[in-house]
Amino acid sequence: MEEKLRQLKDKALRELERVSDLNSFRDLEIKYLGRKGELAEILKSIPSLNGEEKKIFGALGNEIKNELAKKFEEKRIFFGGKRERGFIDITLPGEKIEGGHLHPITLVQNDLENIFTSMGFMILDGPELESDYYNFEALNIPPYHPARDMQDTFYIARTDADGTGVSDLVLRTHTSPVQIRAMQKYGAPFRGVVPGRVFRSENIDASHEHTFYQMEGLMVDKDISIDNLIFTLKQLLNGIFKRAVDTRIRPGYFPFVEPGIELDIKCALCGGAGCPACKHSGWLELLPAGMVHPNVLRAGGIDPDIYSGFAFGLGLTRLAMMKYGIEDIRLFNGGDLRFLKQF
Repeated sequence: MEEKLRQLKDKALRELERVSDLNSFRDLEIKYLGRKGELAEILKSIPSLNGEEKKIFGALGNEIKNELAKKFEEKRIFFGGKRERGFIDITLPGEKIEGGHLHPITLVQNDLENIFTSMGFMILDGPELESDYYNFEALNIPPYHPARDMQDTFYIARTDADGTGVSDLVLRTHTSPVQIRAMQKYGAPFRGVVPGRVFRSENIDASHEHTFYQMEGLMVDKDISIDNLIFTLKQLLNGIFKRAVDTRIRPGYFPFVEPGIELDIKCALCGGAGCPACKHSGWLELLPAGMVHPNVLRAGGIDPDIYSGFAFGLGLTRLAMMKYGIEDIRLFNGGDLRFLKQF
């Protein structure tokens, strides 16, 4: 009995090694492992053996059956996968994998980074979960300052060591906190931009979102003036739109700059006639900016009697709307592939 089982195993493995196509493989599998195959015929005689032989040869028969089954399964995979999938011709060309698409905001961000690196600016990043200090206080916005009401903030509650509830963490409302971090790390002179995601507790409509993207810009050096700021902003717009853009500059208030300005562009969606995206004004607020407030320079560890600087906050999301003619800001985070595949 033992000799028969071992001879059958050796014979089956030799023939399995030589098999070269799926049909021959299937015939061989039936021949040795089928319900009426050669191994099954030998195993049928085991019940007629005495108790000790039945135990020995039964175990040997199962061992050889399992070993052959494993070898046949390996060969099956070689010929094209598992049993239920059938034959797969691995020489056929694969299915075409559809290419992905960069998000329109990513496209605009990449263009801006290229523009600013060509002017010697660093590309920086910072935490989205920010401290109240960096998001507000270091930017000349103390707790009692009315400017805090200008930004509806997501506060993150946490428990202090003594069990007291505190809210000194926020989802950053702008990328401006990186101004302070950058000055503390690099000192002056310095120039850099900070693209990133920001969060505000907004009522969502065609021109407002709770999650959107900005790019902060900062230059600190000796004898920096507002002329440097306006030149940089115009270079930015010319580089991103590749055409002349109608702009207007008006005074603006922001606690972290003094003086402050707002650079608006004529709405590219309605041509200045008025639409929901521009709040029917014909102009879109795009670039709040100004000269860095002395208190902000001090918070960054820089002496305002020696250095001056400018800063601006660019709305990447709004810029993408103007560049690509997108009328509703909600499309960017909507996840609609029909929208994304256009880019």
